[in-house]
Amino acid sequence: MKQWLNPRSTLGITLIVVALVALPFVAAMGGQAWVRILNFAILYVFLALGLNIVVGFAGLLDLGYIAFYAVGAYVYALLASPHFGLHWPFWVILPIGAMVACFFGVLLGSPTLKLRGDYLAIVTLGFGEIIRIFLNNLNAPINVTNGAQGITMIDPVAIGGLKFSGTTQIFGFSLSGPQKYYYLLVALAILVIIINLRLQNSRIGRAWQAIREDEIAAKAVGINTRNIKLLAFAMGASFGGIAGGIFSAMQGFVSPESFSLTESIMILAMVVLGGMGHIPGVILGAVLLSILPEALRYGVGPIQMALFGKMLVDPESVRMLIFGLALVLVMRFKPAGLWPSPERKRELQGDA
Repeated sequence: MKQWLNPRSTLGITLIVVALVALPFVAAMGGQAWVRILNFAILYVFLALGLNIVVGFAGLLDLGYIAFYAVGAYVYALLASPHFGLHWPFWVILPIGAMVACFFGVLLGSPTLKLRGDYLAIVTLGFGEIIRIFLNNLNAPINVTNGAQGITMIDPVAIGGLKFSGTTQIFGFSLSGPQKYYYLLVALAILVIIINLRLQNSRIGRAWQAIREDEIAAKAVGINTRNIKLLAFAMGASFGGIAGGIFSAMQGFVSPESFSLTESIMILAMVVLGGMGHIPGVILGAVLLSILPEALRYGVGPIQMALFGKMLVDPESVRMLIFGLALVLVMRFKPAGLWPSPERKRELQGDA
């Protein structure tokens, strides 16, 4: 307890809090688009931390994680839009979305308990695509998801009389909708990080790590590998469901195109790039891989104009080329990730 009360720690925490409070105002100087990018970066932190439970803690490769994000988004959309005439409050819908996503996590985990490696990756990939196609076609004979057209006019988050859409004056400060969502997301992110830290240091977290290292040995010492693996899928899916609900409220619109396989691969890349099983590393990977592509999107065009006076290559192509090259270089020279856990770092040094 004393280490949290010394002057250096207190100063560090104070600086972090001030930076988090001021960040949306600094980002807004470049336009509200940058505040939205920050919000999506935090959403990706939710998703990466959820997938880290499955991949980083339990060592189960999941390429269909975006399905739980989709489930949470559609649960919110169906219960807070004119589609069914329901307008439930967000604090009721988010737990429901987390529970429904948790159910789908168990549904995915149950038939895959004996699979590992490539086989598990293929099954989870298929599950993610099935959910997307299912949402895309569930508009007949009963129109549940509105098919490829998606669901529109979704209610924003509202707390009391405060709606998170539009601009609001609070204590003399003018807060836009994205800025209000930013503070909500930061609060939820802190809660999610605390839950992850508690899970990692708990008996369940140690059981996940034992299964990751050697499932046969874990079973031999009395760990119920079946239930523990199902719990990993369920817990990871619940974080995805919460992130999906917030995404739906922020956008006001959802469609199946938002939940493609590319998104699943991107979230997995965040976990691997940051450092599997290491919570600070996963957060770093999520922030970098969500903000860096957008920075390249806005920067590649002006750089070409400044150097050559014209656009030689399509900015989108250059952006993805630079982005892909950066990933290859990081994986070549930092195979454990940018911020690996001490245990993982020692393992790789020992292999070398």
